[in-house]
Amino acid sequence: MSGERKVATVFGGAGFIGRYIVQHLAARDYVVRVAVRNVPGASFLQTMGRTGQIVPLYAPLGAEGQMARAVEGAALVVNATGLLAESRKGDFDRVHVDGAGQVARLAAGAGARHLVHLSAIGADAASPSLYGRSKAAGEASVRAAFAPAAILRPSIVFGAEDSFFNRFAAMTLILPVLPIVGGATKFQPVYVGDVARAALAAATPHAAGQTFELGGPDVRTFRQLIDYMLKILGRKRIVIDLPPRLAQFQAQILQHLPGKLLTTDQIRMLERDNIVSPWAPGLAELGIVPTPMDLIVPTYLSAK
Repeated sequence: MSGERKVATVFGGAGFIGRYIVQHLAARDYVVRVAVRNVPGASFLQTMGRTGQIVPLYAPLGAEGQMARAVEGAALVVNATGLLAESRKGDFDRVHVDGAGQVARLAAGAGARHLVHLSAIGADAASPSLYGRSKAAGEASVRAAFAPAAILRPSIVFGAEDSFFNRFAAMTLILPVLPIVGGATKFQPVYVGDVARAALAAATPHAAGQTFELGGPDVRTFRQLIDYMLKILGRKRIVIDLPPRLAQFQAQILQHLPGKLLTTDQIRMLERDNIVSPWAPGLAELGIVPTPMDLIVPTYLSAK
């Protein structure tokens, strides 16, 4: 019906990717419920829409009652929750598997027309990393509860608030030498705005039940991305690609420090390239032209 209120619920909507999804939904005239653990911390999202259009709600993963109320009456549910490192053992399974399945089950029970689930390239039951295996198990949980869900698997995501370029740029301020691991590993960086547009484009019958792999127009090795960042910053640093054994030893120390600069599981993730499979549908099938890094990355790195 014309005039009918469109409601979407976004889990993880205050995160890096989630905030862009919320912004795009608001621009499409959705009333957006943002399901989060920290409601005051999500209040900044409200400025992205009209008064009352974007509503942060206390509905963290695991809080069944609050989650059910958050999805009640929603036509679209998006799960943008995720972790890159565990704070405590079992976090990957708690968020990527149990949480994803719970969101899907509650969305189905509430009669949502569409569910879009954010996964990652590298989701594989045979992955050498626990992260990759948990992402694959999460996709299976989603499919079991909400078969028509659209699953998005982005490569490394860049944008003004990203944790890749920004983290290494910050390291250049204090380190004359940048140690990296897996310098030859290939990535296909994708702009966060394109991922957000993909989430909305996937909320259609055409995309139902499909898995889309999202990558930008540039394929670069890890080392090439670091060199690219240094060029933009105008800084010269020695970049050392650590041997696997030394990297594992370093990770065993760093993973116990605040900020999780490097973990042994992340090193295992770097054993495989992180690029779009040639046979997988992606941004093109969703009607999106990928944004080159050169149009975005210098706009936020050059000021650092």
